[in-house]
Amino acid sequence: MELFEQQGESQDYMCDHTTWESSSARQVGSERFKLLYDIYHMQIMEGDLMPQLRQNHQYIAHITLAVCPDATKSTDTQEINYPSVMKAIVDTGYKGHVGSRNSFRSRTDVLASLKQGVQICDV
Repeated sequence: MELFEQQGESQDYMCDHTTWESSSARQVGSERFKLLYDIYHMQIMEGDLMPQLRQNHQYIAHITLAVCPDATKSTDTQEINYPSVMKAIVDTGYKGHVGSRNSFRSRTDVLASLKQGVQICDV
């Protein structure tokens, strides 16, 4: 079984690319073994989010959101276009969970920040 062969950039870190993660889930072959897909880190590590989500949604059980490059600020200057990403997720038929990292801790108005996040992601 090739499950634990290193395919990422680092020889001491596993699951750092969607292809490796989804290949692992496919090889395990159980509905009880699914991935937590961290959008923020996957954008930093590999980019190309929407094609990866479309190709691998069946192996994902939970998607975690945060803005990139600064996970503590939600502005229109961020790298990830969440309305487009959320539409791609919805279009796959994905039925798992989508949640947000604790990106609101440094914000002065936490409720306004949460409301903004819901509005951005409501497609």
